[in-house]
Amino acid sequence: MAAGTLGRIRTELPGLPEALRRVGERILEDPERAARLTIIALAELSGSSPATVTRFCRMFGFAGYTELRVALATEIGRAAQANWGAGMGREIGPADPLDAAIETMAATDARLIHETAAQLDTEVVGKVADAIVAANRVLLFGVSISGAVAAMLEARLRRIRISCWSHSDAHEALADAALLEAGDVAIGISHRGRTREVLEALAEAGGHGATLVAVTSFARSPLAELADLVLTTAGRQMETFRAGGLSAVHSQLFVLDAVYLAVAQRTYERAKNSYELTINAVESHRVERG
Repeated sequence: MAAGTLGRIRTELPGLPEALRRVGERILEDPERAARLTIIALAELSGSSPATVTRFCRMFGFAGYTELRVALATEIGRAAQANWGAGMGREIGPADPLDAAIETMAATDARLIHETAAQLDTEVVGKVADAIVAANRVLLFGVSISGAVAAMLEARLRRIRISCWSHSDAHEALADAALLEAGDVAIGISHRGRTREVLEALAEAGGHGATLVAVTSFARSPLAELADLVLTTAGRQMETFRAGGLSAVHSQLFVLDAVYLAVAQRTYERAKNSYELTINAVESHRVERG
């Protein structure tokens, strides 16, 4: 996959074997330089071997090192054109001026959404949307911040007549998961893909024949391995103030918004009519302009 390469490497880096991790670290230190290096030069720089570099390339979906170099060069060119580097990757300190901190946040979050869009598999999005449209019940599971994200998608799907529920309480999630059947859909949301409650709920749903969907930043996480369909998000770990899960919220919302859009397209007339009905129903609760 050529798009979103740096974001995928950055996200997956902590879980890679040591030799592969060193290759990824050298690439992330200076992507522009890495795009110019030969496979032998990168192997020497990372203290590995050409075979290890090739294995690294294949792990990220490239046939070989040449494809990786092209992908890096292409992404670097897009980033330079969009001026994504301004404030990107800088940690926010307690003494930083607020305007500088906000610039860093804006650059980081905008880049994460671009990386998520670049790596998003539209075929998988379509399959998830098809499954949701055909399902009698759709359940969403998430804990803490991911639970809030699940609740937002639930609210949107309900307004276009999709029978949908979300839970952040483990007992409620397990109880509803046990009532799912073949043809239903269970969606688990977890930045790192290792939240025990989400894994248990999805496993319970899968045991009753439901289609399992994972939304995670880690394509080789336990959650991704458990699911039938995986939607990956870009995430970035910042050491101060903004944990990885919090920084990934925008990416999660973007991916789920794409799913919502695909569902609405597939049920256009019903969705349009339902949305208009719900807008009219709450109109009396809006304060008129003065």
